Amino acid sequence: MAKMKPQALLQQSKKKKGPSRISLTTILTCSLIVALFVFFLHTSYRHWSHRSKLQLENGFSGSETEASLMDAKKSDLPGYAVFSTSKGTIVVELYKESAPEVVDEFIDLCQKNRFSGMLFHHVIKHYSIQVGNSQDLGVAEDWILGGKHHSQPDASLKHDAFLVGTPRGKPKNKGFEIFITTAPIPDLSEKLIIFGQVIKGEHVVQEIEEVDTDEHYRPKSTIKINNITLRMKI
Repeated sequence: MAKMKPQALLQQSKKKKGPSRISLTTILTCSLIVALFVFFLHTSYRHWSHRSKLQLENGFSGSETEASLMDAKKSDLPGYAVFSTSKGTIVVELYKESAPEVVDEFIDLCQKNRFSGMLFHHVIKHYSIQVGNSQDLGVAEDWILGGKHHSQPDASLKHDAFLVGTPRGKPKNKGFEIFITTAPIPDLSEKLIIFGQVIKGEHVVQEIEEVDTDEHYRPKSTIKINNITLRMKI
């Protein structure tokens, strides 16, 4: 058998080592991909771990975070309503926390200018004044007899004067009625959903309360709301 020359052996050796260079390139490429994948996983883990830690430190869970967002939304709603009436200005603080649905409806109607020109159509002295687009006595009818027996405010009663409410279970086609109490009223919460309180202009409420009325408690003179302006602060 003929012996191979050294030069031929060297060339054959190089040919054998050739494939190993491709394998090294493939290994480096795969290593780079794996390194990037591990880096991505590590970064994601640190992000979510840090977020969870912050929530635990602040005492918030996911649901509590959503609740805080809802509270922030409520804080964006106007907190006060300024009634411009033919007798003067009445400022009402809205109870956004205790009566959110009614306050939302009231704010929506104010923004649509639905209360402009509405009449105070029933006045019961030492009880309430009523404004809206209904000409029925409604809730006030239940108060007439009580109003006659309670001609003077009773400071021991639970509910104060100058609270602002709307009837419970009112039919949608009846519109939105507003009652402003002029004296403490027993079992008020059974009749009205209280959604605000007069904080300025109590004397205007009292002036409306003192107008002359007919036998059906309708004012003999026209008293109306000119407009209602919503404000964040007073």
